[in-house]
Amino acid sequence: MLHIGLLLSVLRIILGYENIALRKPTYQSSAYRSNKYADATYDSSNAVDGLRNNLSAFGGQCAISGSRRNTATWWVNLTSIHSIHDIRVYYRTDNLPWGPFNGYTRRLLGFYVYVSNTTDRLGGHLCFHDTNNTAATIPAVIDIPCPVHGQFVIYYNERPKNSTYHREYSYDAHAELCEVEVNGCKRTGVYGPDCSLPCPDANCRYCHIETGACQGCKPGYHGHQGELECDGGTYGQNCGQRCGACLGFKQCHHINGSCLKGCDAGYEGTFCKNECSRGKFGNNCQQNCNENCGDPLMCNRTTGECDGGCQPGWKGPHCSNTCDGGFYGKNCSLPCGHCLNSAQCQPLSGSC
Repeated sequence: MLHIGLLLSVLRIILGYENIALRKPTYQSSAYRSNKYADATYDSSNAVDGLRNNLSAFGGQCAISGSRRNTATWWVNLTSIHSIHDIRVYYRTDNLPWGPFNGYTRRLLGFYVYVSNTTDRLGGHLCFHDTNNTAATIPAVIDIPCPVHGQFVIYYNERPKNSTYHREYSYDAHAELCEVEVNGCKRTGVYGPDCSLPCPDANCRYCHIETGACQGCKPGYHGHQGELECDGGTYGQNCGQRCGACLGFKQCHHINGSCLKGCDAGYEGTFCKNECSRGKFGNNCQQNCNENCGDPLMCNRTTGECDGGCQPGWKGPHCSNTCDGGFYGKNCSLPCGHCLNSAQCQPLSGSC
């Protein structure tokens, strides 16, 4: 781990990666409280304030979690997805010699670091899980290579009840982070020294920070190199969104999801995801419901049929025919009287 840290430090100087976590929004699952040092701050933001010359819990530069916890979580929100090269963690030492006789080494043992696009650590990428260190070998400053893309860098540690851990592990879970540096590129679509090279593949949104290999496509594309447009009724980032009811159920625009030739019956709008407004039906909702429907502003948005029946004196699926055959009234359900020569009565009132 020490050799990796030295190598990463040299690479940072040579390649010019930036600390993209500096003063970004943070969160921790609990915060320590002290009666003795009531004025001290243990806020999660201390771990990204750029200060790391005082690694004491009471120096105002460290994020310190609450006591007697089974889990401890801290994360920084990079505010957008970034290309990451490595992560450096400065743990609390209380400015004492680090090693097996410093009680805080046992609190650091067994920790995890994830990079995720959300605050769900398990849905992200596991960069590191400490499984081999002891109180004598774990360093206070840990460099973790993690050349992936993500928005949240998550530190997690746990000491579940009724679980067996190595005797050197602390009894409770802690997150006592004096600084977390996330080194990488501020811009997307770039890689290499100084983050100055565009990703080699035209439709690649995220590429490996060192090699340029595509790790994620631009919206509207998929495939190993972003060479394929979204299809099968999908569009957008990772082709993860469904097209609306485009005319003829055709593929929508692979990037923005718009239906270029309009909407199928019953839908309207640029994306054909909105049902027809009241009183409209048909393709793009361009037709008006028949005013003779039982509710003059309500009909089937696809077919225009008057599902609720007709106004008195009218009949038919669209209420477009007047009553005949000796009937009148609502839905032509009432029989006419004995009109002269068996003539049809008035469709609305039934008068001869």
